[in-house]
Amino acid sequence: MKAVILLSGGLDSSTVLYQALADGYECYAISFDYQQRHRKELRSAVSVAQKAGVTQHQVVKFDLTQWGGSALTDNSISLPQERSLQEMSQNIPITYVPARNTIFLSFAASYAETIAAEKVYIGVNALDYSGYPDCRPDYIKAMQEVFRLGTKQGREGNPINIVTPLIDLKKTEIIQLGNKLGVPWELTWSCYSGGDVPCGVCDSCRLRLAAFAELGLTDPVEYAFRSKV
Repeated sequence: MKAVILLSGGLDSSTVLYQALADGYECYAISFDYQQRHRKELRSAVSVAQKAGVTQHQVVKFDLTQWGGSALTDNSISLPQERSLQEMSQNIPITYVPARNTIFLSFAASYAETIAAEKVYIGVNALDYSGYPDCRPDYIKAMQEVFRLGTKQGREGNPINIVTPLIDLKKTEIIQLGNKLGVPWELTWSCYSGGDVPCGVCDSCRLRLAAFAELGLTDPVEYAFRSKV
């Protein structure tokens, strides 16, 4: 059995990779260099994929900075920092990259059909405070229909299924699952910034640190500043 895993190098996608391995799949990881703000997450993706022993790891390159529209693809847009969880939940943040998961899943569908994979695993989460529109159940349901209608495999009655193990989990529950699966947190990178170490003050860092703290655990990653949410 084969599965394609969308692997960013962060906490969520790394947990999903290890879940797919636990589910018994031969894993083919796919990561994306879309000229995002930094390459730290890609280096983490390579390290996590190697540690997990994936069968193959593809890094697909394209350029979303051509039209920007996000703090992750336009360096002139400042990253939100030191925001509370309540502030994070109020609006879709500027770190949302327009239609990113639609682009990623399209590449994953092509890759999966080429290698005759049964599943595509993606680490979307509907409970995260970021509230990205392309991380929600109705969106995944719609993309599943695209996979069914837009591929030869789907039209022949053997659709590639999108698997979302984390979609209904809190960040604390994701960490607990990752601990159970043996995810190497020290290799992961969740920070939106690109310094020598994670900043500790962007939304992603604060969500991650808050979840480890709620569990009474210490994130093994070194931070420039360990903020309290």
